[in-house]
Amino acid sequence: MTKWQKSDWRTKPRVQMPDYLDQDALNAVEAQLAKYPPLVFAGEARALKAKLAAASRGEAFLLQGGDCAESFAEFGADTIRDTFKVLLQMAVVLTFGAKVPVIKVGRMAGQFAKPRSAATETIGGVELPSYRGDIVNGFDFTAEARVPDPQRMLQAYTQAAASLNLLRAFSKGGFADIHRVHSWTLGFTDRDEAEKYREMAERISDTLDFMSAAGVTADTTAKMSQVDFYTSHEALLLEYEEALCRIDSTTGQPIAGSGHMIWIGDRTRQPDGAHVEFARGVINPIGLKCGPSTTAEDLKVLMEKLNPENEAGRLTLIARFGAGKVGDHLPRLIKAVREEGANVVWTCDPMHGNTIKSASGYKTRPFENVLGEVQEFFAIHKAEGTIPGGVHFEMTGKDVTECTGGVRAVTDEDLSDRYHTACDPRLNASQSLELAFLVAEELSNMRQESQRAVM
Repeated sequence: MTKWQKSDWRTKPRVQMPDYLDQDALNAVEAQLAKYPPLVFAGEARALKAKLAAASRGEAFLLQGGDCAESFAEFGADTIRDTFKVLLQMAVVLTFGAKVPVIKVGRMAGQFAKPRSAATETIGGVELPSYRGDIVNGFDFTAEARVPDPQRMLQAYTQAAASLNLLRAFSKGGFADIHRVHSWTLGFTDRDEAEKYREMAERISDTLDFMSAAGVTADTTAKMSQVDFYTSHEALLLEYEEALCRIDSTTGQPIAGSGHMIWIGDRTRQPDGAHVEFARGVINPIGLKCGPSTTAEDLKVLMEKLNPENEAGRLTLIARFGAGKVGDHLPRLIKAVREEGANVVWTCDPMHGNTIKSASGYKTRPFENVLGEVQEFFAIHKAEGTIPGGVHFEMTGKDVTECTGGVRAVTDEDLSDRYHTACDPRLNASQSLELAFLVAEELSNMRQESQRAVM
């Protein structure tokens, strides 16, 4: 078997990637990125892999969430802080429900590129190339903005580095103190419309009060005031990924230096394609989106390619089917995994299969459909005797109106109020936290049923 090289993907069929018009400019940007420090380090990726291995055994739970596509225009400390804050709140609630550690992974500091259903879009009779994320081209509907510009990769790197710097400070500098995080959650449950979640919030308060009385405080253990937080993104733009690929000095193995975890999308998971070829060679944890068109045979080939050593924590399967369709597809994929004896983490992405066009013309996702897919995911794993290892959400800490429903009851008519996403609709802060409470109830019920079965 020939040794893997980080440029091997260039000999494979490529999809969902831009064709740059100026090859010299592209080469110059790649050379510059190759000189920059990696954004993440091999030890961090190995630590995440070990935690994901625990999730595959039901000893931890993965919470992965963040922007659909990060924006250059909306980049700022407040945006990063608000999303991080909501993820922390969700993690506390999920930890209480699951009674296992929650692995916190953001769709942040690298989620700049987006696959599109069509290469072009037409508005008012004008046809232009599709917007593919700020790392590729501009959102404005002009011929100039839609030309792929390799210089954008340098801006993406700079923004990712600044984001990671702030996230590391938030994670370890006291902002993540569990008492502070829970106080924010209490503010949510104080609202009349969120009353049904108040009982769980009060039980969390009682637990924290007991721990404080027993002497377990931020002063006695860093675990009460610090968290481990990881970043992830879809490894779509392979020129960027290759340029940031490095060799781990302790093991001599290649690592994708662009983020702790990278995933392959449902549109780019061709077994002989460029994206699979790149991902198979790096030591990072790898995610693989599994949609309705994922066949059992393809999944078996992909598991062998991406995790030939069958290493626990290496491969996360991110199921995305749509509400009402999980039962049509997840059982057959679970069967394929069983037949191979493969170690995987099963997670649920209830966002991408539930996008609709509202009566008001906006692309949206109904909250009840998002929740419905999560509930189906849990029910099928219960029936199959397998482990639901995590959830994967497109969400933001901002008070946007992009998904309908939830306790704040966003309606179709409300969508135009604060519809800010550049691509897909995101859960807002309130909807994200509400979903965490509902998932926590599922996890708590599963744990109680498991305990009764043992007795």
